[in-house]
Amino acid sequence: MNNNLKLLLRLFFSLLALPIFVLYWLLTLLFNRDNVFAGASQCLSLLPGQIGNYYRLAFYQFAMSACGKDTVISFATLFSQQGTELSDGAYIGPQCNIGLCKIEANCLLGSGVHVMSGKGQHNFSDLNTALKDQGGIFNKVTIGEDSWVGNGALILANVGKKCVVAAGSVVINDVPDFAIVAGNPAKIIKMRNE
Repeated sequence: MNNNLKLLLRLFFSLLALPIFVLYWLLTLLFNRDNVFAGASQCLSLLPGQIGNYYRLAFYQFAMSACGKDTVISFATLFSQQGTELSDGAYIGPQCNIGLCKIEANCLLGSGVHVMSGKGQHNFSDLNTALKDQGGIFNKVTIGEDSWVGNGALILANVGKKCVVAAGSVVINDVPDFAIVAGNPAKIIKMRNE
């Protein structure tokens, strides 16, 4: 698509998203920012097609810590943390669930990928306290530039640059740059730079 047309579309959808962002901002004065952000994400996730993508991108450029241009955020993708960062050229497939993370430039996430906010989201060590009341720690997970995460993968740890995570893999330990990983738990099956 012509760069000038893309620029005009981005500007148009930024103007359309501005009232939603103002409402979002006002609600954050009264309620928890991440809860309001997650609610806005749920609403925006339901907009179909390219129009939905442009609208979501415009809103997230206002509301997220960072959201690059030429990013694709597909239908039914949910974000739960305002501190999420998306770099230029990132592609997030349909029906993803994205926690606190940084997705670097030109990453590809297939359909149904879940990126959790690290491994410590839920404590469960106290048998006398209900699980829901034990809390946890949210850590920002990074997916390195030019990495590809296959459909249905679960990411709980950092993924290096130029990596491939096979579909259905469960990443519980940091993945070094250039690695191809697969399985549950994900293990290195090959290095791309060898």
